[in-house]
Amino acid sequence: MDIDTINVIVLAYMGDAVYDTYIRKKLISLGIQKVEELQNKAIEYVSAKGQVKILNYLMDNNILSNEELDIVKRGRNNKRSSHPKNTDILTYKLSTGFEALIGYLYLSNKIDRLEAILGFIEVR
Repeated sequence: MDIDTINVIVLAYMGDAVYDTYIRKKLISLGIQKVEELQNKAIEYVSAKGQVKILNYLMDNNILSNEELDIVKRGRNNKRSSHPKNTDILTYKLSTGFEALIGYLYLSNKIDRLEAILGFIEVR
């Protein structure tokens, strides 16, 4: 699989699944037993707004490499004509960039780097 030729939306699709699974696992490890509570807490992290908050932290603290920033920009700049009604287009585009980064790292088998980036997220 040539990771550099995969459509950025496909990277974001994969990244969404990987990130959602990571957050769910972290929340379960906190000992939360009620599915409704798990779901409500997960939304804080996996929503577009939650993802952009994390992405901004990573960028503001110069945590991402130039290669990783390029993936984020590819995702952000993707031409999509629609976005969810509950978020503005800029937030949606930035969250797509974040998801593309997660998908890129996962599909590139850069698991150590993926875990390092996800490790900056404080799940409570």
